[in-house]
Amino acid sequence: MCTVVCRDVPDEPVRILAVRDELVSRAFDDPGEWWPEQPGVIGGRDRSAGGTWCASDVAAGTTALLVNRIERREGTPSRGLLPLAALAHGAAWTSHVDHTAMASFNLVLAGPSGVSVWVWDADSLQRLDLARGVHMITTQGVDTDDDKTTQFSSRFAVEDWYELVTSCVPEPNPQALIVRVPFEDDVYATVFGQLITATPGSLQVEHSRTPWVAGTWTTNRW
Repeated sequence: MCTVVCRDVPDEPVRILAVRDELVSRAFDDPGEWWPEQPGVIGGRDRSAGGTWCASDVAAGTTALLVNRIERREGTPSRGLLPLAALAHGAAWTSHVDHTAMASFNLVLAGPSGVSVWVWDADSLQRLDLARGVHMITTQGVDTDDDKTTQFSSRFAVEDWYELVTSCVPEPNPQALIVRVPFEDDVYATVFGQLITATPGSLQVEHSRTPWVAGTWTTNRW
């Protein structure tokens, strides 16, 4: 996942936009109940490692998302188990998963109690509890001054998210909202988009493998 937007305001469920950028050769499954050991957890499944970049717990009304950071560490364990661990253990996930050998990440946990982000820069882990409002998380971090956040954060605060995403086109720029960049013998591109609305006992996920194309989005409810 490379872009997450969270809207947390009083008397409304947390609203989430999640845009996933990945190598197009890396196969994945659309959101479903893929993990028998965690019934009621819905998310897209990475076929390579079996984990996820984004999943929601229907009963709890919580969603966990993984945003890779700019710092890297090669040959590390898959980070796809982190959203599942966050849904299973909440803020105590750090007692159940050893993240210290992993590449850097931002782990977002959003639900009725608010939005928290754990930032691992491959050196230290920091927890941020976000204030109410609209926040944008990218590979640079939370509400940073990178090109993508500077261009889009104010727009996400006032515009319809679906219309904003479908007004974009794939660009050969990693800092674009929708990307498509040749990479060696592969292509690094936006491969999935989700709009998530969750309350305890109810989950709605609108999703598309071509999220910049209006009319390609599917809505599922659990």
